[in-house]
Amino acid sequence: MKRIALLLVIFNFQFSIFNCAYAQFLNKAVEIWPKEIPGGGEKKEVKWQERPNDGRAFFEVSNPTLEAFTPDPAKSNGKAVVVCPGGGYVMLAYEKEGQEIAQWLSSLGYNAYVLSYRVPNNRLGALQDVQRAIRLVRSNGAKKVGVIGFSAGASLSCRACTRWNEPAYEANPKDKADTLSCRPDFGILIYPAYLDEGENHTLTPELTVTKDTPPIFVFGTEDDVKYSGPSTPVIMDAMQRAGAPIEVHYLTKGGHGYGMRRGAGLIWPTLAEQWMKGIKD
Repeated sequence: MKRIALLLVIFNFQFSIFNCAYAQFLNKAVEIWPKEIPGGGEKKEVKWQERPNDGRAFFEVSNPTLEAFTPDPAKSNGKAVVVCPGGGYVMLAYEKEGQEIAQWLSSLGYNAYVLSYRVPNNRLGALQDVQRAIRLVRSNGAKKVGVIGFSAGASLSCRACTRWNEPAYEANPKDKADTLSCRPDFGILIYPAYLDEGENHTLTPELTVTKDTPPIFVFGTEDDVKYSGPSTPVIMDAMQRAGAPIEVHYLTKGGHGYGMRRGAGLIWPTLAEQWMKGIKD
């Protein structure tokens, strides 16, 4: 009975921390579109819920935001990463594939920003959001700005890496951030989805890979048959054909949606950390 009581106390303590953390998010998140949002639409409060395997998840986002995770000044490397949670462009696994990733990145010395991009079913809006987010982060003086994404968030990150020279929204020349480049300096794709939407599972047509595509790191598994299984070799082939730098880790087993919590999720962070160290200042 004492053990059960102790577990209940720990659970209640963690739950109270969770509520406080969400309250802080609501208070400290920065809107990426201070005025009108491209495409219009009313700015509404995000709709979210607690999911058993994902933690906090966002299901309706109409007012995109960035949540910052700042490293210890003594460890800061001057680089920044925009974090794109996954969720099939229907929802955002905000805690598992957003906040937890940003905390890890900040522990390594990166300024990390979790992007709450528009969902559900707004791929154009999501691309506009990530391009704007990269510009905003760059305007803060980061030496390098990368993107990391999971599943649909990896799709969005790949779109950012391959469509940077095709602005998704009309830039405001009076806005300092909008005068800056939206090209990421590097991209990290973890169990990427939707990169094989071309005919016969070839490269998704909108992904224009050239020699100027920034360096990309990919981690996927063969048994993730619906998502990273086919997407990983497709983007690897496209990058190699274009002469663009890519590092790929393609395991036999691992599945999908593990974040940093289990199985293959315990493998990729070390590999990605080492790869990021090779990104020149």
